[in-house]
Amino acid sequence: MSPTSSTPPWDVHRLPRAEGSVFLVTGGNAGIGYFIAEQLSATGATVVLGCRDPARAEAAVTSIRSRVPGAQVRAIRLDLADLASLSAAVESLEVSALHAVVHNAGVALDAPPRRETGDGHELMFGTNHLGHFALTGLLMPLLSAAPAARVVTVGSFAAKSERLDLDDLQSRRDYQAKRTYGRTKLAQMYFGLELDRRLRTLGSSVESAVVHPGGALDALTPSRPTVHVRSLGARLCAAPAALLVQGKHAGAWPAVRAVLDPAARGGELWGPRLFSLRGAPRQEAVWSHLADAAVAAGLWDASWDLTAVDPTCLRGQAMRAGPWPTGG
Repeated sequence: MSPTSSTPPWDVHRLPRAEGSVFLVTGGNAGIGYFIAEQLSATGATVVLGCRDPARAEAAVTSIRSRVPGAQVRAIRLDLADLASLSAAVESLEVSALHAVVHNAGVALDAPPRRETGDGHELMFGTNHLGHFALTGLLMPLLSAAPAARVVTVGSFAAKSERLDLDDLQSRRDYQAKRTYGRTKLAQMYFGLELDRRLRTLGSSVESAVVHPGGALDALTPSRPTVHVRSLGARLCAAPAALLVQGKHAGAWPAVRAVLDPAARGGELWGPRLFSLRGAPRQEAVWSHLADAAVAAGLWDASWDLTAVDPTCLRGQAMRAGPWPTGG
């Protein structure tokens, strides 16, 4: 839904206040995730960074506090590649309700060899998709306890040219690092949209939206010492690219809007305004292949089998009884 004429235009530099809200940002210690967390912290909300590396998490918390006076920000240890650890991570939140989770964390490998998580899943698929799929189920009671909570999944523009092979989700037959990464981000986007469809069927107050950052480069990203430092040389070399793409601070804008904008709704896709690559965030048409209900359902069933978690369990235990499945 687009803002009505009575709603002030969205301004990425004048965000609505969100005191009393609690937001979890996975991978909030670096890249786009860091800037999502920094921007959400400026609203007065409590922001929790879910990070695998405690030292990098602390550096990010320190950076946010130095830039946002009075920021209510902290970190928990979260390793999406270790499914058995996720319950403890959720417990460590120590909150009675969660108003939004931003699924941002991810692994991107540039080259072979293919690697696996300790659970036997291809590393990028296991971390980027399965970890967030399972985490959502474990967070659902907290999300359901908040009024109109939101799940915001950060996909990638690279996923627009990819297609899922339901018979090879783990890239056992066809592993190409960049292609596999794009497919894992596509899987996340399918999940985010399918989650909303299922939540609507259940009459849940939780909504799920999908975003992508467009083209976001480190060289166009402002420095945040101890988190990210941009050299003058890198800035000058990347200057021509700024006509088409942007920095990661701007790549955060669609996710931040999907969390905060009262006009945003579940089932929507948000991205940059200009050619879906740069600019202010806007709602865009859901890509045609993301509307394939059969693929979405097949991915959901496979993910449930591989994680033993039901993301639409609104109360109580989301996990099936028994050990974590492996392989597949």
